[in-house]
Amino acid sequence: MAAPKPAEAQSGPKRGSAKSTLLAAMLVTVLAVGAGALLATLNLQSPAPSAEERGLAAGAAAGCPMAASNLVDLPPVVTNLGAPTDTWVRLEASIVFDRERVLQPEVMAAEIAADELAYLRTVSLGQISGPTGLANVRQDLTDRAVVRSGGRVIELVLKTLVVQ
Repeated sequence: MAAPKPAEAQSGPKRGSAKSTLLAAMLVTVLAVGAGALLATLNLQSPAPSAEERGLAAGAAAGCPMAASNLVDLPPVVTNLGAPTDTWVRLEASIVFDRERVLQPEVMAAEIAADELAYLRTVSLGQISGPTGLANVRQDLTDRAVVRSGGRVIELVLKTLVVQ
């Protein structure tokens, strides 16, 4: 009885499988290009709102406090944290305020930035770590800005908070 040779039993990859893989890849590519061309020819943008629709939207927004609001960038605050004292933090924020109630927004922004500085000098690195810490810092700073402005600030928006 003759045993099969090891070279015959373990032949390399079949040529047919490489050809079929290449053919499948080309087919998928052609289908993807065709679908992309079809989507490009379709108009996926919504039509622009008419003047009447814009007027209705403006009227609905008039009752919203954000309709009469404005955004002012606060000066960047750079200071060291309360603990560890060799850790520095840079904070950039903006405030959303009611422009009908604020006559000098730059003055109010400077006062709020000074309050941010005083707050950041009291927090520790552990208090501002992670997503929960960041949310707590944002909420604390928003509350302080609302109190400092006498309720004229609607929201404080954190742009950057870098700890080094």
